[in-house]
Amino acid sequence: MKLILSSCDFMNENSKKVILENINKNLSDCKILFIPNEKNKTVEKYYHRLEKDGFSNKENIYIFDEKHPNKYRNLNIDLIYIGGGNTFATIQKLRKCNFLQTLSDYIKSGVTYIGGSCGAHIVTKNISHVEGFDNNEVGLTEYDGLGFLDGIIIPHYDDSRKEKANKLINEGKYNVYLLTNDDSIVIIDDSITIVRGNKDS
Repeated sequence: MKLILSSCDFMNENSKKVILENINKNLSDCKILFIPNEKNKTVEKYYHRLEKDGFSNKENIYIFDEKHPNKYRNLNIDLIYIGGGNTFATIQKLRKCNFLQTLSDYIKSGVTYIGGSCGAHIVTKNISHVEGFDNNEVGLTEYDGLGFLDGIIIPHYDDSRKEKANKLINEGKYNVYLLTNDDSIVIIDDSITIVRGNKDS
């Protein structure tokens, strides 16, 4: 099991470096399932985004469509990637089409998971605290994540999120991981490494 979680995934040079260091193939050779969570983007725009990230072989890219989830089960893939977006809308979309369990199964089977911000939240214990950052526009009431990280994440952490983070830490309900835009978390089986910029801690 390997998960690479950050605030900004490929959009930040530090988190991009961590991703590349933890993938043992050239990105152009990786077969990837990309799960979109933005609105009003076409499939071609997603291909273009992934090409900019380094996934230059279009034949190796699967763009998830929740209207046809069965097409994306049992794929022979190396990576799953979910970037930033609205966490509540994304997890509801995956839950409605019964793909959350498939996502979990892929991760358990050894497919490397890349999660940026929203994508990072989905694999943690709980996302209820995200209402402080994202609009729960879909009225989500089931807040459990997949639980691959033994706690919750505050991404894009800076002084504006300090009060919220301290409140969650003091509540003591979950381990709280604070990630600036330069930070990442790498989970390999039972090992958790927090990477601060270019330094491990």
